[in-house]
Amino acid sequence: MARHENLRRRGPTRKVLPRILIVCEGTKTEPGYFEDLRQLYRRVVELELSPGGVPKTLVTRAAEMKKDAERAAKAAKDENLLYDEVWCVFDIDDHPGVGDAKQQARENGINLAISNPCFELWVLLHFQDQRANINRTNLRALCRRYLPGYKKDLPVDKLSPHHDQATARARSLDAWQHEQGREHANPSTGVYRLTQSIRGFDEA
Repeated sequence: MARHENLRRRGPTRKVLPRILIVCEGTKTEPGYFEDLRQLYRRVVELELSPGGVPKTLVTRAAEMKKDAERAAKAAKDENLLYDEVWCVFDIDDHPGVGDAKQQARENGINLAISNPCFELWVLLHFQDQRANINRTNLRALCRRYLPGYKKDLPVDKLSPHHDQATARARSLDAWQHEQGREHANPSTGVYRLTQSIRGFDEA
């Protein structure tokens, strides 16, 4: 997000880390994955995770936290308190109000990383393409082929070497679904946009 002109950075001696707020639907897999990314990029990005909830609830919470940060930054005259980016991560599933959540996100400058059917599609794309419609159960079974013993904890050290391939596959899948007029259809995932953004801060 654009920094406010009437605010200033404090502290001349320490490099200020970019701040990304990530509000997740899941309470274990997604927060654990992004926390591991935070550790991986700890010198360049600060992540704040707020897990749990349905899409509309997540976006509402993210909008409130973003506004709270803006008020705190204005009161302290310190732009370090602002979020550089705000993201919500959730699955399509059978959640009600997904359309309302998207609209609210647009109105509040919040980015969305949506997966269909679930976050594990992003995991699978580290190892193979997936164009056919797939359910959550079969998707997790495929993930266990590549990550034996996988349940909810993701070994980021085993995923990171394949990140570029996963991003290319996810982007190609996104474009293919868009060409068919099926945005966010099964299978698709926008998690690659968030991870690319995190890596972009690292490269800046």
